[in-house]
Amino acid sequence: MDKSENIRELALDVLLEVEKNQIFVKDALNRQLFAKQFMSKQDRAFLSRLVEGVTEYQLKLDYIINCFSNTKADKCKPLIRILLRMGTYQMFYMDSVPDQAAVNECVKLARKRGFGKLSGFVNGVLREIERNKDNIPYPSIDSDPIFYLSVKYSMPEWIAKRYVKWFGFDKARTILEASLYKKDITIRVNENIISKDELSNKISEAGIKVKEGNYVDEALHLEDINYVNRIPGFNEGEFFVQDESSMLVYKISGVSSMLEDAENRFIKILDLCAAPGGKCTHFAEKLGGKAIIEARDLSQGKIELIEENIKRLKLDNVRTLVYDALIPDEDRRNWADVVIADLPCSGLGVVSGKNDVKYHLRREQLLELTNLQRNILSNAAEYVKPGGILIYSTCTINPGENEDNSIWFLTHFPFEAIDISKEITTELQEFQQNSYSLQLLPGYAKCDGFYIAKFRKKM
Repeated sequence: MDKSENIRELALDVLLEVEKNQIFVKDALNRQLFAKQFMSKQDRAFLSRLVEGVTEYQLKLDYIINCFSNTKADKCKPLIRILLRMGTYQMFYMDSVPDQAAVNECVKLARKRGFGKLSGFVNGVLREIERNKDNIPYPSIDSDPIFYLSVKYSMPEWIAKRYVKWFGFDKARTILEASLYKKDITIRVNENIISKDELSNKISEAGIKVKEGNYVDEALHLEDINYVNRIPGFNEGEFFVQDESSMLVYKISGVSSMLEDAENRFIKILDLCAAPGGKCTHFAEKLGGKAIIEARDLSQGKIELIEENIKRLKLDNVRTLVYDALIPDEDRRNWADVVIADLPCSGLGVVSGKNDVKYHLRREQLLELTNLQRNILSNAAEYVKPGGILIYSTCTINPGENEDNSIWFLTHFPFEAIDISKEITTELQEFQQNSYSLQLLPGYAKCDGFYIAKFRKKM
């Protein structure tokens, strides 16, 4: 078997699993990469790019296929639909693959998987696309701007329409374009174990390109990574994979200044939806033995993930608890100096890193999530001691889940908004919606889309 055909067959298996089981592509791809962890870096990169690219551009690929196929993509058998997407993606987005090879390998796979009678159909559609690559009749921006955005940026029409409503057409287009950018991996250096310079040099010597972070001192950006466990220093706990937007929660909390007033007592921190542990471990690294940190989440599986990271990072000041944030906990009333409420959300700020979240999201979920967040915030308010801080954050750009919820919270609970200007750089201040909140937008900020708001409980 040709080596490239074998990699394409692995990609086909991943995409079939995703479609059959309705799971996220990252989960299926990571399982395949782990099973084939001794593949060459080049082969791993090819597999990752093909799987992620077909997923990311799925709507656009289906549009192109539908222009030249009598049987529309959604009416094709799953294996045939995926092969057509794979062939089309390679022709349009993988310059290193000759068009003829992209077509031929998909035809071979159709035959190998028992669809010999449909191999001619696959060949015919892909050949027609190949001949018309430069003449695709894309939607008109003037006659149907929403459909234009949907196809061009492979975003469901209803989401594209919401973006335009929230931000206007031009800003929506910039955000949508950014959702297709390939993101670097961002890591947070565990400076309790290694200095940033030492880790940077160590990773560079392994042939990985390293760049400085944009907003957070302990951040580094790594290029062309498709298997995190192979980055030097991972197993030793020398870093944690975390976007800079998420790292800003620690900085904005202002908890370091609390230490000056704490005298001999511990700073108590409660992280309500902590998995996989990015924020609670960040606080733990920074505060060391001066803090008591309790990390909670809904299931034992999520808690085990947090505990795995705590152990790897060699931290001893974080305790974990399986607990549903929707259930009030009287034992923690007025307990915490800082409550971290990084809550479940629609994920519209991290589409570039989770390229199929847009296909799993439903319209009605936006309202459902807003109400879920309000229910959790109602409990979170009780856990903050008078004078303590609540940090509310999400990885979405939906105003209903962000600023609207902040206004609701300030209206219904005895908290005051806290100015965060002094906690962030001048560059970040342009993303402040008001004195107490930050809305980072893809395509504008040099990080994920993210929302952070800061409140203090009145005395």
